[in-house]
Amino acid sequence: MIMAKRGNGEGSIYRRKEDGKWVSSITLENGKRRVVYGKTRAEAKNKLIEALQEQQKGMLVVSGPLTVAQFLTDWLENTHKRLIRPRTYERYREAIYLHLIPVLGQHQLQKLTVQHIQAFYAKKEEEGLAPATIVYYHSVLHNALNTGIKRGLISRNVCNLADPPRKEHYEIQPLSIVQAQKFLSAIENHKWKALYALAIATGLRRGEILGLKWQDVNFKNGTLQVQRILSRVPTQTPKRVHVYVEAEPKTKRSRRNIVIAPFALEALDQHRMQQAEIRSKAGETWKDHDYVFCTMKGTHLNPNHVVEELKKILLRAELPNIRFHDLRHSAATFLFVAGVHPKIVQEFLGHTQISTTMDIYSHMLPGMQEDAVNKLHDALKRKDDDDEGLAGAGVPKRPRE
Repeated sequence: MIMAKRGNGEGSIYRRKEDGKWVSSITLENGKRRVVYGKTRAEAKNKLIEALQEQQKGMLVVSGPLTVAQFLTDWLENTHKRLIRPRTYERYREAIYLHLIPVLGQHQLQKLTVQHIQAFYAKKEEEGLAPATIVYYHSVLHNALNTGIKRGLISRNVCNLADPPRKEHYEIQPLSIVQAQKFLSAIENHKWKALYALAIATGLRRGEILGLKWQDVNFKNGTLQVQRILSRVPTQTPKRVHVYVEAEPKTKRSRRNIVIAPFALEALDQHRMQQAEIRSKAGETWKDHDYVFCTMKGTHLNPNHVVEELKKILLRAELPNIRFHDLRHSAATFLFVAGVHPKIVQEFLGHTQISTTMDIYSHMLPGMQEDAVNKLHDALKRKDDDDEGLAGAGVPKRPRE
């Protein structure tokens, strides 16, 4: 199979016609090409990352000026790895070994310039990568260089002077009240009715819902606690197969108590009784992990299956083809429409900063401001005169003369 010639730092993954094997290769800045093979696309890609990773580890202890490759490898493996979750580490690993090092690795760390960074952006844009992906690589490098400043290795972070491509803004697609009612009708007899009802009632993330255990639910108070998530991580096997494990919530704020709407609590109670019957029939084959939502044997659900079922429900109900995460946006939108204070919405969603909440739902502010002004007008301009209006707003009347 003949491939088009690529520039240094560009990689490719393709399948050979003659034997069906997957080939993963990349041209390094020194002009040498690294090639590995695998039975699947994922295996070939992971083998290449591992090969580059081992190569960089072997170059860490060297004399002379520190290169970007040496610095990034040391930063990821010896400093940052212990601070992040396994899934985040995998993403950083791919960004560094497949993208940043092949293009920027040969430069001396202290001589890294804005021009080098801008050239990196341009190369990745030429490769067809999405702006959001390039911005992510920018953030990884920016994070690493900040550590370099703390260590006294460099005096400034050149990423601050660079202009990464503008990240495409994803338009959230919350359901309207009418659509949400239609959605609830569509899931009425579904095996995962409680799961989807809980998603639209609480705004829980997918991983938070699938990590939920019965011990986290208080039926008496009508509340639940977010204590863990179900997270996708790679195994340490040669093929690096991904599995789902329990992990800490996304942030400290993500650990939260949530009041459950009555309709979702009722669905959850019905689900509990149905699960008890399934558990009884399963007998010794049942794996008691205490998951609220699980398979017929008690093990966790596959998140992809939950999304696939959602798509089928939406299609049958003739509703917009939204993402699972848009159920979370729907819950937040309903709260804003109901006049709930943004700070409460922030706590409800588990956002670390209220600015995150406001950035996502800023499109709702004009309507909220108009409603607030109308309420102010009603309070200040009542029929009975201004004194009566102010008294109704909670302001003491001034004495009559």
